[in-house]
Amino acid sequence: MPPTTVGKIIQWLGVDPNPVSHTEKAVATLGAFVGIFLTAWISLHVVQTPAAIMIVGSVGASAVLLFAVPHGQLTQPWALLGGHLVSAFVGVSCVKFVPGGLIFVAALAVSLAIGAMHITRCIHPPGGATALIAVIGGAGIHDLGYGYVLIPIGLNALLILLVAVAFNYPFAWRRYPAALHTRHEHVPPTPSGIRLEDIELEDIEHALHALDTPIDVPEEELQLIYELAEQHAIQRHAGNPKPRQL
Repeated sequence: MPPTTVGKIIQWLGVDPNPVSHTEKAVATLGAFVGIFLTAWISLHVVQTPAAIMIVGSVGASAVLLFAVPHGQLTQPWALLGGHLVSAFVGVSCVKFVPGGLIFVAALAVSLAIGAMHITRCIHPPGGATALIAVIGGAGIHDLGYGYVLIPIGLNALLILLVAVAFNYPFAWRRYPAALHTRHEHVPPTPSGIRLEDIELEDIEHALHALDTPIDVPEEELQLIYELAEQHAIQRHAGNPKPRQL
């Protein structure tokens, strides 16, 4: 059946079909509350600087990833810690050494932070906010200098990481980091009558419902990844590997 106009609009907007259960949504919501509450409370007692405590806001963006998409690549410990620390360092460096207006320096800090996260393989979207706040946070943030990198940024990132590990651990299907993730249900082997090429988008959608955890890749991209992997496997077994093409 061809998609309706509404269906096309929804597809164009990239609206997530959101196949996860209400239980999973509730766990993610509670986890974010616990993570931010403890991070803000501990930071307030350790840092005791109102301007620095404001940085908990950038960790709020990390909480969305840690508790809503715990198995995403952008959420893993190196991405979280490295992304915040690298971005904080870049932001402070721009404030100290780059002349120019606030808007220019802010834009430069975010863009360089993205480049630095790419180079160090720790892309974490909230890192952009960490770099930006280093520039626009005002005198209270600027006075911290490079201390901003470790306290409050490093402290807050470490705290939210520890909370995420502890909170997600009781739930075997969403343990964090991904290396601790285990699933207990048995997946039966593929029947001999079903060929790999018979798997369609509907089957991938069913698998995502069975996983009951958000996957930070569109279903269509998962199907494309599968098809490219299948083509490469066929070429490899035929003894004629070719460079992958997208």
